[in-house]
Amino acid sequence: QVQLVESGGGLVQAGDSLQLSCTASGRDFFRFAMAWFRQAPGKEREFVAAISSSGTLTKVRNSVEGRFTISRDNAKKMVYLQMNSLKPEDTAVYYCAGRSRGYYTLNARDYDDWGPGTQVTVSS
Repeated sequence: QVQLVESGGGLVQAGDSLQLSCTASGRDFFRFAMAWFRQAPGKEREFVAAISSSGTLTKVRNSVEGRFTISRDNAKKMVYLQMNSLKPEDTAVYYCAGRSRGYYTLNARDYDDWGPGTQVTVSS
């Protein structure tokens, strides 16, 4: 099990960049695949990006490909989501999630540990 806390959200204008951070605690963080999900008001939680436990494999959703990048630093127990060229439709609460497997999935139900979320608001 890992405990997760997100940071870095805020209010930005369209076209701006933000970097979200997820701070993890727990002895076995390096074994966990990690992901970012987001949930906009009135919508279901959706997959954004994921990274394998080693960091060698990543996946982002089609609508953010080329704009968002996921990375991790196992020594620091951190996961990052670099978000560039933000759009109003990226507005949501962003959640960091972990699963005690080395490989990731795109399904929120497969993730065991979640942070409380951080709000990202993009104005037009």
